[in-house]
Amino acid sequence: MTLDRAVLAFAGLVILIGVALSLTVNPWWIALTVFAGLNLIQSAFTGFCPAAMAFKAFGFKPGCAFR
Repeated sequence: MTLDRAVLAFAGLVILIGVALSLTVNPWWIALTVFAGLNLIQSAFTGFCPAAMAFKAFGFKPGCAFR
């Protein structure tokens, strides 16, 4: 799995967890989904992604987006 795919999979997982928690535990968990979405938009414009840095430290090989 490349770094790009790992970041996208992690973002999707965070979004799904945020939605599930907001429906079952407390509506304020939707803030987790909002944070993930804003982070995706920010990384699209700046190229800076903290999750990509973490996955790179774990040894994932870079793909096309995060080098």
